[in-house]
Amino acid sequence: MKKAFNMNGFTAFVPTRVLFGAGKLNELHKQELPGKKALLLISNGKSARAGGYLGRTEEQLRLAGKEWVVFDKIEANPLKTTVEEGGRFAAANGCDFIVALGGGSVMDAAKAVATMATNEGDLWDYVMAGTGKRKPIVNDPLPIVAITTTAGTGSEVDQYGVISNDETKEKIGFGGDDRLFPVLAIVDPELMLTVPPKFTAYQGFDALFHSTETYIHKFANPISDMVSATAIEAVGRNLAKAVADGSDIEARTAVAFGNTISGYSMVYGSCMSEHSLEHAMSAFHHELPHGAGLIMISVAYYSHFIAHGVCPERFVDMAKFMGMKDAERPEDFIIALKELQKACGVDDLRMSDYGITEEEFDALADNAMETMGGLFLSDPKELSHADVVEIYRNSYK
Repeated sequence: MKKAFNMNGFTAFVPTRVLFGAGKLNELHKQELPGKKALLLISNGKSARAGGYLGRTEEQLRLAGKEWVVFDKIEANPLKTTVEEGGRFAAANGCDFIVALGGGSVMDAAKAVATMATNEGDLWDYVMAGTGKRKPIVNDPLPIVAITTTAGTGSEVDQYGVISNDETKEKIGFGGDDRLFPVLAIVDPELMLTVPPKFTAYQGFDALFHSTETYIHKFANPISDMVSATAIEAVGRNLAKAVADGSDIEARTAVAFGNTISGYSMVYGSCMSEHSLEHAMSAFHHELPHGAGLIMISVAYYSHFIAHGVCPERFVDMAKFMGMKDAERPEDFIIALKELQKACGVDDLRMSDYGITEEEFDALADNAMETMGGLFLSDPKELSHADVVEIYRNSYK
């Protein structure tokens, strides 16, 4: 039986210029850059320097005739205090644009740093959920050039970031303002060749779940369906190869493509409460990688909707996108998901290894529903507090 055409309306606006492909970092100096002096934003880890990416980017800025200063304090889960410090640092050094070089955390942080470089107060003045004060961003944020070195969030082409507030234990989405779209994104799979297998898997599943969520969410529409399906296929069929052999440039390129497309899926659609549930986990336990947390809860999360008969044909679709050609039942998606997790060596992740206890489930559920409750509105079936606790409990080991 032929499926009915999805008649939901959509708004399409993704203004970021994207340079995609191996070696594209070498073309940075040829681009029209949006200022004279860059804040070169990197993580507090060693990869940008050790991998040579920082030096290569600095050489590109030199060839372009630009000045720059480096801010190297961004955490894996970026903190409110750190991005505020980055904004002050950019303003004090006369920076008029940002070059974000790194993974999803750096891409996310760039949106907040860009805002705080030109606006008064603190970041939570401009956060639109949780304890945020919901004020509009008055002054134009600094323009952003995004150079992603991982394939996980798609944040190089969207106008959102996720920031953690240690004081309130909130990990929350920030942005949504069209001025926070990067003006230029460089997606060069060569920069991803040295990402360790474990983090390749964590990041890849993050990209996958962005797209599985937007494929089944309540507001799915023709263009979100198109990009979500493409991303699920690209990541689902190539991630295990990239994990097994990080030097496989073909697999790396496919996963990087799926990641960037997953960024579009979040612009044209929306994530669901799966991300809210994980944000609560890593808000309480900062050492938990976001992708790892998503993997931990994913089987129980999607199984909940399948058990309640929610959009069964879409789960069959997703199993087929991931390579299960003969999929007929929604449960086949769970089989495909488990097989991919096993192939990537992440099927045995344990909440308890990161200090999460069963006694926290009520507090985590409260945090998920209060801090990022907006994502629950995208769910194809309403989740109650008890449902959320049950998903955590069914995920626990």
